[in-house]
Amino acid sequence: MTTTVVALFALTYFGMALGRFPGLRIDRTGIAVVATVLLLGSGALTSRQVVEAIDFPTLFILFGLMILSAQYAASGFYDWCALRISTSARSPARLLAATVAVAGGLSAVLANDVVAFAMTPMLCLGLKARGLDPRPYLIALAGAANAGSAATVIGNPQNILIAQIGHLDFWRFLGACGVPALVAMACVHGVVWWVWRDRLHLRGPEGEEIAPAPLDRWQLGKAVAATVALLALFAAPLPEETGVLLVAGFILVSRRLASRDMLGMVDWHLLVLFAGLFAVNRALGLTGIPGEMVQALSAAGWWPDRLAVLTPLALASSNSIGNVPAVVLLLSAWEAPPEGALYGLALLSTLAGNLALPGSLCNIIVAERAALAGVTLGFREHARCGVPMTLLSMAFAVVWLWLGGWMRIA
Repeated sequence: MTTTVVALFALTYFGMALGRFPGLRIDRTGIAVVATVLLLGSGALTSRQVVEAIDFPTLFILFGLMILSAQYAASGFYDWCALRISTSARSPARLLAATVAVAGGLSAVLANDVVAFAMTPMLCLGLKARGLDPRPYLIALAGAANAGSAATVIGNPQNILIAQIGHLDFWRFLGACGVPALVAMACVHGVVWWVWRDRLHLRGPEGEEIAPAPLDRWQLGKAVAATVALLALFAAPLPEETGVLLVAGFILVSRRLASRDMLGMVDWHLLVLFAGLFAVNRALGLTGIPGEMVQALSAAGWWPDRLAVLTPLALASSNSIGNVPAVVLLLSAWEAPPEGALYGLALLSTLAGNLALPGSLCNIIVAERAALAGVTLGFREHARCGVPMTLLSMAFAVVWLWLGGWMRIA
């Protein structure tokens, strides 16, 4: 049975690294689901063990944040932001700064993947209408969304999971990770501007004029009120998942927006991916192999409670199997990690995702949504900015974590 579990585990994470299996139209979520089904069918897991493996509080928080983000999307806020950025009379350099500020700021309080999904199409259309090359702005959008999301426990899926496992306080997390996230956003802006400085002002053929995006101020007001309530609930003695679900329930009660439409904006694929990975990792855990590996790594002095180990590990794993699967895998084997190491894991795994186009789901979403709008963002174009912005931001994060006393270097 152990051989079966190890084989399915290896195939699952091989699929996470590739994003698919050659010759098959199956994505990461499908791979995780099929692996879970095979584990059930082989008897490696029972249905009860699958249910027990799933961290439901993490899924509840993700679900609630997706409902909150759907409220912003329904109000037209994302389209309005993207259009105002791309059609304003500011210089291209200032447009780049505005893209970074808006994408990073929104991603700190909403799921970064949803922000990237919503803003990309209108940003492309607006920039093309001005005759500007959208590619540097798209790289900045993805990079800033990743960087900004590192600031809070609700900025991205891996941070949500880390905060749940470690029972991390929202405001303490912000105090530890907020400054490096802001510096990372500055790195994104500086690097993209420097790499594309000769092309930012080059104008191509202008596209069709884009009409101003309608903004439903009532629905936007409801979204802002829900966000304020959510932040207030994080300061209350209430489980975070309960507070998020209360806010989501408030949003779903509406006279103008159908709950079916709101639920349709939820990224169910991401939730199912998490559930499948939880089950696959539980199966491996039952074999005893992770425990043996932990003991071996600890004995060799290679356990990731030090920056000298965690930094290259985060960089390599986030750009191979992806930062979300990497965090799920590591936490399944790391019992009772110290609080400072959890801050380091959240920061470094998120910032590492900017290195290459497949490094984070946010990058992939921007590239795919841009392609639908007629803009091709290639691996090499992204890497020209992604490599320096990642190395600079991670270097600062390492120094920050060390000077703040959250982690030691070696």
